[in-house]
Amino acid sequence: MRLLNRYLAREVLFGTGLVFAALIFLFSFFDLIHELNDLGKGSYQIWQMFVFVTLAIPGHAYELFPIAALIGTLYGLSNLAVHSEITVMRASGMSRNRLALALMRVGVMFVLAAFLLGEFLMPVSEEAAQQWRLKALNNFVATQFRSGIWVKDQGSFINVRELMPDKSLRDLRIYDFDPERRLRRISTAQKAVYLQDHQWVLTDVQRTTFSEQGVSVTHEDQITWNSVITPQVMSTLLVEPEQMSVWNLLGYIQHLRDNRQQTVRFEIAEWSKVLYPFSILVMMLLALPFALQRPRAGAVGMRIMIGIGLGLGFYLFGRFFSYLGQLNNWNPALSGLAPSLIFLALAFLLGWWTERNA
Repeated sequence: MRLLNRYLAREVLFGTGLVFAALIFLFSFFDLIHELNDLGKGSYQIWQMFVFVTLAIPGHAYELFPIAALIGTLYGLSNLAVHSEITVMRASGMSRNRLALALMRVGVMFVLAAFLLGEFLMPVSEEAAQQWRLKALNNFVATQFRSGIWVKDQGSFINVRELMPDKSLRDLRIYDFDPERRLRRISTAQKAVYLQDHQWVLTDVQRTTFSEQGVSVTHEDQITWNSVITPQVMSTLLVEPEQMSVWNLLGYIQHLRDNRQQTVRFEIAEWSKVLYPFSILVMMLLALPFALQRPRAGAVGMRIMIGIGLGLGFYLFGRFFSYLGQLNNWNPALSGLAPSLIFLALAFLLGWWTERNA
């Protein structure tokens, strides 16, 4: 039985690796075509585009892992079914449950690889890719607001007009309020550079102070500013929540809670990050019913197309429930778990139907 398990694992690994390579190449090609629109802007040249596309590969690999596992498992098992090897395995005592268990052993390796990829490699490479692109374009990061980025820091509201790729801040405004929520002071600075331990250095600072005696304006060349905001917090504006590590998400969620801000989007992203690697197991179980029947001529290609459709459906369902959860304030765990539960139910339904009609 060990020999059969190893043989099955080898076929699934080969199929998944082949599909992975094809999908990564395809998505990288699409990235390159998209980046050609910015060719010549700033100092953005062809070789810099290739660096950006290369740095974006871990992010694509993480997102495509369940789809690649589904299509790769379908491909591997279908090849075995074409040559009646699945039939021989079952005749030698490998039941459907044992076949599923053998797949899950391979799936556990995929889950571990996806977790390591999503937690350690993807966040770093994605942030590096965005910073590389921004430096090449001589550009800066801003929110959708015309006035720039807005962040709440305890009793202050901070407006940053430009967030530079090196994480320094330009054209900064700090609005300080007293406990009665009355505006106490407005500070403007041309630049802010992070030192350490939540300390920033502000240069060319003008402070307008409001008091009972009137309004006073002072100017200082350089001051130290203490804030809970760090470059790690600001870097969330460079990277989508779904591409951050769980650890960074936890820190940013706590920051939002401390400032009494909405956390639903980031909580859904956190649960999705925790649960997403385990969806690989669901995808592999979903491929199993298709392998329990010997395909007719030309049916292998049809099964691969079905696998592509199911993989895309899973991805779209994940996005759909994420947006619904944000709009309706659903439980974040439910929003992250719903797509996997739906496709797990589909896998069991197909398995039951296959066994009944075998």
